[in-house]
Amino acid sequence: MEHKELIPNLFRTEYQKIVSVLCSLFGIQHIEIAEDIVSDTFLTASETWAIKGIPENPTAWLYTVAKNKTKNYLKRNNVFETKIVTEIKHNTPLNNPEIDLDLSDQNIADSQLAMIFTVSNPCNSEEAQIALALNLLCGFGVGEISDAFLSNKEVIYKRINRAKEKLKEENIKIQHPNSSEIKDRIQTVLKTIYLLYSEGYYSISQNTTLRKDLCTEAMRLTYLLIQNESTNLPQTNALMALMCFHSSRFDARTGLNGEIILYEDQDQSLWNKELIDRGTYFLSQSSTGNTLSKYHLEAGIAYWHTIKKETTEKWENILELYNNLIILEYSPIVALNRTYVLSKVKGKEEAIKEAEKLNLTDNHFYYSLLGNLYFEVDTKKSLQHFETAFGLAKTTSDKNIISKNIEQLKWKTI
Repeated sequence: MEHKELIPNLFRTEYQKIVSVLCSLFGIQHIEIAEDIVSDTFLTASETWAIKGIPENPTAWLYTVAKNKTKNYLKRNNVFETKIVTEIKHNTPLNNPEIDLDLSDQNIADSQLAMIFTVSNPCNSEEAQIALALNLLCGFGVGEISDAFLSNKEVIYKRINRAKEKLKEENIKIQHPNSSEIKDRIQTVLKTIYLLYSEGYYSISQNTTLRKDLCTEAMRLTYLLIQNESTNLPQTNALMALMCFHSSRFDARTGLNGEIILYEDQDQSLWNKELIDRGTYFLSQSSTGNTLSKYHLEAGIAYWHTIKKETTEKWENILELYNNLIILEYSPIVALNRTYVLSKVKGKEEAIKEAEKLNLTDNHFYYSLLGNLYFEVDTKKSLQHFETAFGLAKTTSDKNIISKNIEQLKWKTI
């Protein structure tokens, strides 16, 4: 892999780790300094690796440079040193230039866990908490966050900056949450990770359907929560189960050229049995207690999709899960997906009636669903819906799938 490809991958996986450790060291008041040091580390990597080539251990190289840049920054900035270094948790003496930037796996995990709950502080709105977490802890750019929130970049940029300033104004400490804080903030934390995975599973920000790096990072953060006794909760395990089930079909979900392969056309031999087994394990772990979250229901739906065989039992179970999900947390996409499942259980005519009630006229999935439901019922209506869907679709992969359906319908009318 060339450095131009490697650096973005490392930025996605390592940036937030080093930032979390530096923020834990400096405090939330100096979050921009932490970000500047890490950004400068990656800039140095880009310049150096272009000339000298990629080092044998790129991650270790980044950690070493980040440590050196931190030491150099503290030496150069006497005011910062005088005011801040004495407050650093390690209480390193000012006459000792060796500031301990601990980038061990354990300290990274501890720092990230503390940071996740720090940026989820209720002094900010839930939208601001999630935007800041996606930016600071997940490496999302403003454009990606604006897509996730269906908002514009300027709004998101201001939201992130205001969230940072609010944490400073409130002098929020970066520390491990107590049981009360976990209870109050866990839903926001899980929602942030869920959005991270969702952007990887179906991405429109970079015109790429599947971004495995985002999905992997979401799973890593969830496992970080599971490994900690206080955050190893039923809903955390349910979210991990959901991600395992979805990830198990990655190799079958896209073709050689990155094109989407729909569920019914996937090669089951390419499904990852180990991930399905892990998902089943985490789903079992999530069944303790009385908590029922959207992640439990979505994980159940994803589980049934790991069974390729078409049976009445399969689709009836999926429909029941969707019915419960709509009651628990309604969303247009959930209602849309439920309508497709309804067609499997009660037929297309019943599903068409339910679908048309949704009236999601700005959503290409809505028109694609209607196109599919009308495919064998009314060729003219089916074609009209697919053509509308094509005009609304944003990604090349989506347009390609819709185009194939349009071509099939045109051949039928010849």
